[in-house]
Amino acid sequence: MAKDYAPDFSNLGQPVSLGTALAGAWDRTLAAFGPRCPYRVGDTVVGDDPFSGRREGVVVWQDRRSVGVKTPYGVFFFDHRLVKPLE
Repeated sequence: MAKDYAPDFSNLGQPVSLGTALAGAWDRTLAAFGPRCPYRVGDTVVGDDPFSGRREGVVVWQDRRSVGVKTPYGVFFFDHRLVKPLE
């Protein structure tokens, strides 16, 4: 199958400074110890937010710190600390 685009290889083979490599490694290290969302796509949860109210639904979007919960009324985004598993 033919591709309709050509990848840009202009940055391959370019030298990388030691500072850039160390900064990238440091950022990855900090991200590993940062907060992570314990919920996965497909989990049934209850989101309880003082502004948008209590919503029950299924996780359809997950980031490091927030989740998108699909309800019959639409998708609501919650901080992962405001979401609990449905009992």
